Formats: sequence, structure tokens, C-alpha cells
Amino acid sequence: MSTRTIKTACFMGLGYIGLPTATIAAHNGIKVLGVDVNPNVVETINRGEIHIIEPGLGDMVKTVVDNGSLRAALKPEVSDAYFIVVPTPFKGDHEPDITFVESATRAVIPLLKEGDLYVIESTSPIHTTDKMAALIYSERPDLKGKLQIAYCPERVLPGNVIFELVNNDRVIGGVDEASTQAAIDFYRSFVTGELHATNARTAEMCKLTENSSRDVQIAFANELSLICDKADINVWELIELANKHPRVNILQPGCGVGGHCIAVDPWFIVSEYPAESNIIEQARKINNYKAFWCAEKVHNAMLEFQLKNGREAKVALMGLAFKPDIDDLRESPAKYIAQKVMQRANNADMMVVEPNVKEHNVFKLTNYKEAYDKADIVAFLVSHKEFKGLTKGEDKVILDFCGVNKY
Repeated sequence: MSTRTIKTACFMGLGYIGLPTATIAAHNGIKVLGVDVNPNVVETINRGEIHIIEPGLGDMVKTVVDNGSLRAALKPEVSDAYFIVVPTPFKGDHEPDITFVESATRAVIPLLKEGDLYVIESTSPIHTTDKMAALIYSERPDLKGKLQIAYCPERVLPGNVIFELVNNDRVIGGVDEASTQAAIDFYRSFVTGELHATNARTAEMCKLTENSSRDVQIAFANELSLICDKADINVWELIELANKHPRVNILQPGCGVGGHCIAVDPWFIVSEYPAESNIIEQARKINNYKAFWCAEKVHNAMLEFQLKNGREAKVALMGLAFKPDIDDLRESPAKYIAQKVMQRANNADMMVVEPNVKEHNVFKLTNYKEAYDKADIVAFLVSHKEFKGLTKGEDKVILDFCGVNKY
């Protein structure tokens, strides 16, 4: 197999991971084409602007667009390397859906040539890389054994993506050793963290394992919060005290689990190995139930207020994002809670707050200070930094599901 120095790269997908990764690659001397199906995203990036909130990304995008290192388009073009960074949701019955990965792969198949590098970064079920390799070679038998095909999952924290893309360790697994090494050589151009070589199947499972582990740990904290609510115990104080033990590190409970990773990836394991993944499946159910439980708590508080005061309560639902201080609403339990509460609200005065989003196509958004001041019932769904400056009002019913005011 021939190899070549990677001078040009094509990133399929310009979302929360694709755009930062493409930008960093461009910042480190690679000529990058970013591809997205959304014309507005393409136009925004080509103006040197960004369509997501991520600290430090805006200035970096402007720099690499202005100097010609990064360009966006609706279709891929011939490059030395191709990176698949598209969503991998699940279908209605929690079956993984890799159609976006397959579609992006099919789009680049006609452009592939001997020695090219093809890497999937999208979180994927086990065997996805092998399936895409088989697809590529079925369409291009002339390239059989002449490409370098690998899997390298992202493992970054929204809000700190730029730093972590560079500094975090990466797990890289190819369909063969040459593919693994070719991918390692590319990522070494901008990753200062350690690059761990394995095979594609193990790399795929590693990403699913990381997120499933987090989900299980969060489920324990959420289940603990349900118990403490019945026992009239402050769960935040309890966890702080329990964590004084040198070998205990309980996470913080919330109103569920969201985002495109932790709320989705465990199902990829459960769907493939249902008999073996009992704890993983139960954790998913607990974390999903917590959002339902929170919605019920808000609804019950509204009924109690009406019985006591003879009028509908004014309710502030504080936060829609899936975690603090970001604009990402994917799989957000807070969004689910807001929808459920509003469906049962009748004519109640409902105010929905999300300081990181300017407007929403379903919810009419209210300024957080205005909503807090007007509300009879304040339900903190996300621990955004703006909310932590709000004081407890004795004239308000406070439902704190995320620890804004822990004590």
C-alpha cells in the first residue's frame, strides 16, 4: 500500500465536534474542506463565523478561513484524508442508526484513491468501521487493500473542546496495523496527548464503554436523589459528606442525562448484547425516569399552589440545554421536562429560560432575571452560571433539580 503525506483533508460534518476538529487541523497546516448538508452552516463558516457556542472557536475559525486554510462546502472534494464526523442517533426502539455515517461514506467513495486515509470519528456501534470498509471495497474493488481505514472517537467536554482536542489522549484503531499507524501519524500533527493504538473494534467499544460508565455513575446519583427526596434528606449535603471517604466519589444528580453521547451510546451496547448489559440498560432507564419524575414534581407543585392560592401559578423553567453553560439541546432532559410540563399546564403562565440560546422554534424564551422575578414556582433544570446569582425567595416555591442552591 502506498502512503503519502496528508496535505488536504475533508471533514464530513461541521457540528459540535466536526467544526472544532477541522479548525484545529487547519490551524496546524492542513488544507481543510469542511462539508455540511446545511447551507446556512456552510455560509456562516465561509464568512469566518460559527453557528455553535464554544469558547475560543470563533476567533480560530475566523483566522483559518481568512488565511485560506479552512473552507466549507455542501459536497466533498478530492483530498488526501476523509473524516466522518456526523451524528449517530438511535431509531425508535433504541436501535443504533448509522445511516448518516453510511451516507457520508458513500459521498466520498467516488473520490477515494490509493493511499488515502479514511477515519470515522462518529460514535458508532461495534463493527461499524468494518462495515464501512466492506461498503467502500464493494463499490471500489480497485482499491481493495490500498486504503488506510481507522476509527478514532472524540472524547471532549463541550465548553472546553479546543483544549481537549489538543491535550486529551486518543484511542485509534485501524482495520490493520498500517491503517492504525497512518491515523496516528495524522493526529500527531495536532494532538499533544498520548495516542493509543488498538484495533477498530476495540476503539469503537472503548467510546461506548466510557459513556456507559458515566451513565451508570450518574444513574446512581439520580437514584440516590429519589431516595433522599422521600427520606427528607438533602442529597447534595449527603453526597458531599459521603465523598469525604477516600475511596468514594459520587457524581452530582440532575434532572436526567442528555447530550448526543451519554444519553445515546449505552443503547448501542444494549441493542447488540441485551442479555449481557443489564446494569447498562437499567442505568439508562433510571436516568430517563428522573426527567419524568422532575416533570411530575413541577406539575404537582403547580396543583398545590392553585389549591392554596386559588389561582394558576406563574412558573419559570430554568434551562433547556443538556448541561450547564452550553447551547446544545440534543437529548436534553430539561427540554423534555419543559415540554411535558407545558403540555399539562392548561392556561398557566409558563416562562421558559435558556440564556445560551437566542430563540427557539418551539419555546418562547424569557430573560432569566425577568422570569425569576415574576415566577411563583422556579424549577431549576440546568445549573447555568447565570442562575447561581439568584437568591432564594421566601415567596417562591423553589424546585432545584440540579444543585443551583445546594443548601
